[in-house]
Amino acid sequence: MGCGASKWSDPGVVRQRGLSSVGEVVVFLPGLRVPRTIHFSQQLGADDLDKSAVERLTALRARVVAMATQESSAALKPRRKAAARHGGSSTANLLQALEEYLPALLELVEEGSEMRNKVEFVWANQEDVAEETSMADPWYEVLSVLHLMAMVCFLQANTLLLPRPYGDGHGPRVSEESRQATVDLFLKAAGYLDCAVHHVLIHIPPERRRELPVDLAEGNLKALSLQGLGQGVDMQLGLAIENPKATLAVKRRLACEMIKCWKQVKDSIPELPLSDGWGRKHALFVKWKYVEAKAAAYYFHGLILDEGETEKSQETAIAALQSSEEFINESKRASEAFHTAPPTSRSPSAFGTTKYLFDMIPKDAKSKFQSYQDLNTQKGELNIGVSKIIVTPPPLPDFPLALNPEDYELPYSDPLQKGANHG
Repeated sequence: MGCGASKWSDPGVVRQRGLSSVGEVVVFLPGLRVPRTIHFSQQLGADDLDKSAVERLTALRARVVAMATQESSAALKPRRKAAARHGGSSTANLLQALEEYLPALLELVEEGSEMRNKVEFVWANQEDVAEETSMADPWYEVLSVLHLMAMVCFLQANTLLLPRPYGDGHGPRVSEESRQATVDLFLKAAGYLDCAVHHVLIHIPPERRRELPVDLAEGNLKALSLQGLGQGVDMQLGLAIENPKATLAVKRRLACEMIKCWKQVKDSIPELPLSDGWGRKHALFVKWKYVEAKAAAYYFHGLILDEGETEKSQETAIAALQSSEEFINESKRASEAFHTAPPTSRSPSAFGTTKYLFDMIPKDAKSKFQSYQDLNTQKGELNIGVSKIIVTPPPLPDFPLALNPEDYELPYSDPLQKGANHG
């Protein structure tokens, strides 16, 4: 038994791939892959598990199916209920259900287990051409569970990053506490995906691995893990910008790290189906954030170069600031392309890094350029424009990534087999 594609046919289930709009998006996630109902009792015989073990496994998975289906129909909808927006109680419950299901599921993958290929697991895909993928391998189920756990963390982070009113007369905003909390969520998501790549994929035979949906392709899992790191760095940069004690060097380093993350995302992501839905939107999100990271890095690099006293340092500072202005304008176009791509989304009010760059880059680039022209005019030199002097921006410094995925290890399996010691 291998891997197969099927059509979504259950009535009453809202497919995310068919959504026309997904509300406000700060954190992209390619939909929530949803498990489909399966019947363990029909696929496992009496010699595999006793009745109580089958009932327990069935109940744990059925809870996940119900909660994931409900959450997928509500995910990223415009302005969810206040309870969900203030902490995501429903997503927290889904994450707990997945964590409780994993130990029982892992018993089916124990080495030498005769149950390894007896249960056909079925999940709905979001980015893949096939609407569903089924595979008679519990490691496929483990992979899908970890992917869903990571996407739930992304969903929680998106909820926390939607501006909300605080009743203090200052208007809706994203609090420092919310941004700090999302860093932990991003690292946790990256940890789930890192575990999936290094400790789960290796158990799926190469021929089956080639049949996995694009949602679970190794490159996609790596890209999503790196996205978690990239957006975590973005939050750190935004907090550093608001911290008067943070130096330009710290801000530049964070911005350069952010470029490295998004460059690796761009290089890791597999060929996504771009003709319809989530695949194209995913690719556009990566382009948008990569360009925005370049704008930030060149801006802070330009400010540091501007501290130099030589004419050469002044010219390279201008080149860096002009590049930052070009990239911030390109990022605005990339953001619009992302949000208008189906399923359409909305961009909430800019905050943190993005708002700062929107406000400061045009002003500082223009001011520095004008100052340089005025200086040349005072010297009686021919003013031909700095854009004619500097052709390419200066190279950016290279920094190693400081953020790492949160360590996550698969839990110990629960004994389910008939005759196992349950004491």
